[in-house]
Amino acid sequence: MNDFTPYSALIGGGLIGLAASGLVLLAGRIAGISGIAAGVFSARGHERLWRAAFVLGLVAGAAAIVHLSGIKVEVRSIATVPGLILAGLLVGFGSRLGSGCTSGHGICGIARLSPRSLVAVGVFMVTAAIVVFLVRHVMGVPTWP
Repeated sequence: MNDFTPYSALIGGGLIGLAASGLVLLAGRIAGISGIAAGVFSARGHERLWRAAFVLGLVAGAAAIVHLSGIKVEVRSIATVPGLILAGLLVGFGSRLGSGCTSGHGICGIARLSPRSLVAVGVFMVTAAIVVFLVRHVMGVPTWP
């Protein structure tokens, strides 16, 4: 864990909480990314506009931080392109099946003490632990080289 950065993590977490709180207080909307992104393609008028601005802000904000900080970003993956496509489709399917994604349930749902979100996050965490165990210890897939 050589890249542990507690201050930037604390600031980032605070900004996520501030954005999620602002969205629910000012617009009455939950900051679940899968629902917001899906609405970009299905909503109309003002609904589509704020959703598109939210998604664009995620991308533009990350790009601005990288540009302004001078951080060199290196993307490495041991996954194949078909594997990444399959993973993306499974995540999208799971988000729709679970009526939300990790951000919606984990950040906003738990903050509202939603029973459905508490169960969903528990299922996310247990599933993630099982998958990591299977991939690393049963299948023998190496971690980063």
